[in-house]
Amino acid sequence: MIDQKDISKFEEEVKPIDIKYYLIKYSRYWPFYLICILIGLTAVFLFHRYSVERYEVRGSILIKRNASPEVRILDRSNIFSGMNNLENDILLFTSKNLASEALDKLHFDVSYFASTNIKEVELYDKSPIKVNVDWDHIQSENGLIQLILISEDEFVLTKEEKSLFDYFSAKASRPVDQSIINKTYRFGEVIQSQQSKFSIEKVKNMKPGDKLSFMIHNPTSLVDRYSNAISVRPQNNYGSVLQVSMTTSVVEKGRDYVNALMDSYIAYDLKEKNQMSENTLKFIEDQMYIVEDSLRAVENRMLNFKVSNKLLSVDSEFGDVLSKIHSLESHIQELDFQLSYYKSLKNYLSQKSSDYGEILAPSMMGISDGLLNGLTQKLIEISMERRKILSVVKENHPDVKKLEEQMERLKENIFENIKNLVHNTEVKKAEARQKLTQYDKEFSKLPQAESSYTNIYREYKLRENLYNYLLEKRAEAGIAKASNVSDNSVVDYARRGSLIFPKKSQNYGMAVGLGFFIPLGLLLLYHYLNNRIMDQVQLKNSIRIPLLGTIGYSDKGTNMLVAEFPKAIVSESFRSLRSALFYIASEKRCKRILVTSSVSGEGKTFVSLNLASAMSLSGKKVCILGMDLRKPRIARYVGVSNRKGLSSYLVNKAEIDDIVHATKYDNLYFVPSGPVPPNPSELLLKEKMETLINDLENKFDVVIMDTPPLALVSETMDLLRFSDINLYIVRQDYTHKKYLLMINDLYANDQIRNFYCVFNGLKAGGDIYDFGGYNYGYGYNYSYIRKNKYTGNYYEDDLKTSSNGWFSKLLSKFRA
Repeated sequence: MIDQKDISKFEEEVKPIDIKYYLIKYSRYWPFYLICILIGLTAVFLFHRYSVERYEVRGSILIKRNASPEVRILDRSNIFSGMNNLENDILLFTSKNLASEALDKLHFDVSYFASTNIKEVELYDKSPIKVNVDWDHIQSENGLIQLILISEDEFVLTKEEKSLFDYFSAKASRPVDQSIINKTYRFGEVIQSQQSKFSIEKVKNMKPGDKLSFMIHNPTSLVDRYSNAISVRPQNNYGSVLQVSMTTSVVEKGRDYVNALMDSYIAYDLKEKNQMSENTLKFIEDQMYIVEDSLRAVENRMLNFKVSNKLLSVDSEFGDVLSKIHSLESHIQELDFQLSYYKSLKNYLSQKSSDYGEILAPSMMGISDGLLNGLTQKLIEISMERRKILSVVKENHPDVKKLEEQMERLKENIFENIKNLVHNTEVKKAEARQKLTQYDKEFSKLPQAESSYTNIYREYKLRENLYNYLLEKRAEAGIAKASNVSDNSVVDYARRGSLIFPKKSQNYGMAVGLGFFIPLGLLLLYHYLNNRIMDQVQLKNSIRIPLLGTIGYSDKGTNMLVAEFPKAIVSESFRSLRSALFYIASEKRCKRILVTSSVSGEGKTFVSLNLASAMSLSGKKVCILGMDLRKPRIARYVGVSNRKGLSSYLVNKAEIDDIVHATKYDNLYFVPSGPVPPNPSELLLKEKMETLINDLENKFDVVIMDTPPLALVSETMDLLRFSDINLYIVRQDYTHKKYLLMINDLYANDQIRNFYCVFNGLKAGGDIYDFGGYNYGYGYNYSYIRKNKYTGNYYEDDLKTSSNGWFSKLLSKFRA
């Protein structure tokens, strides 16, 4: 009946949130918060003590990419995309090739550890020994070997005993080579077996008995690990500076690797730039070898001709014509050289499809066309970028496809430029040959012998000029190679590391925060799920009838509390309730008070007995009428037989005088319920019930009726016609909020009148909220007095509570 009630109509009024109520309610649990915070701080301290610290080391490098103005104009893909493609450089930094080159500069193939009982400590460059590994021999890798110094020059290699923490740290290792274990060696001695070969040298002083461990790593696994450990990102969105960082447990080790990686990147970039100069030098050397042979042959011919025909000299009249002929022939030779380069460049580009790293730059061959030089240089740079990316990704990667599209557009531009250059060079060559033919006609007028010598001499000078030209270009190419520097430069080398794990201040802050909010959340969840009435604020928000008073919790072990312990604090709360009742229905000579509740166990009989005792102490003649015929208890509490009572009177087996019993307390009488009848509801509806009430009203000043629960049985509603005042008992931490729906419904529909609520079983501390003066109803001072140390021993409870120690006071904070 209770569970089916709708509470929506009782929640129409929106009440403001009482901040003070919640602050006081949850601040009472401060020992719980303190204990949780201390546990959290202790856990964080132990975590920091036994965890391996991790640091981040960072360096920065400037990336430059220069292109000529002609290329920027003709390469349309480069106009809006910018000059720097940092994504390719980021991929190169994380490539295994660059990691291998950086590790070749460092001694990372052996790790050294100090023996400690707290946590693992890697020594790195602070190690007093150095292990030199022969990688041409098979090696037992990743096995942790312990070295124990037994004398100045001798040591023993043993297998380190593992602890539980070693399985979760970097010291967790594979089995070691047993053939070298538990043997004595000397520093510098080669330690060799079928699975190992290395030597150990001492670099710092050690004392006999000192211990340390070392582990040999496979270079290939080191490359994989360190290439994945590096992190590269742009330092800002608008520049071309890359930040290179990695996380490490040894700052010096991470610093050295980051610096070596940046140096290797610069060396790689310089190597790529020098490749063009090396290709040019190789081409020039091949040409010089051919020209040198032909020059030597022509020189021998000229010497033989001079010997056989004696020394001849050309007449000065033809000297000017001869120099012009030499000049034209040299010019034609240069044009042929250029045409040959254009043809070879075109064939090379036609045959190659992607990699153009071996192109000979036009400027290195003496071709001064700026457009061709710019386009070729740009093609070489893009080809190098593609080669860098292919060291990390596959050919079907989108970045590779994008670069190939750019190279195809550049090739089309280069082919068009070569076509124009070949046409212009052919025109220049034809003009030079036409002039040479005219000069040859003039020179043919010389005598035969002089003419023959002059022809040989012309060929000699031609070969000599070409050889000198190649010598000059070789020198220029050598100077260009020697003067090459990388376009990239290191902005900041890695120096110091920043602690990233564990973040101590953040962890301590989280420990304090979680130590507070976790118990607070659990308390909030508990109170949210707890559907019982815990304090007066909840009661006032859940019930519509007025709150008349509060009754404290009693642990005296008796139901006649007021009569047996009149100076107890709980007895005082009944006196407060008695004072409140005197002002209600004051016109009545005899007050008829009905006591009920929602369900059984909420303290109806306890309140009835002690309220009657409090009124009897004031001189009122009081009678308690046990009207709960289903579960009669009042006779047992008073200590009188229940054989004759109200049910006996209603079934005509006893008279009124037979069922009204006097007690050992003055002015206090009671009528027991009597034997349990089969039809209690019908008995209470008889006219004799009204006769009994009228008779008791004439004899007593106060009649208190202890009735069954209102929500469980129906007869209580029929008994309301006999009462002047109705008390509805609600027990703390017992009565459910849903139990109050029925009384609220009855009150809202005006089906009940003169109903007042009494809050029973109120305990001090725990969830109890002290109202401090603006409480509802009477008797509010119980919880306040209960906790106030300035009571001056007015109450018997003071004598007991004053002897409690600090531990009992601490536990009282958590008592509900």
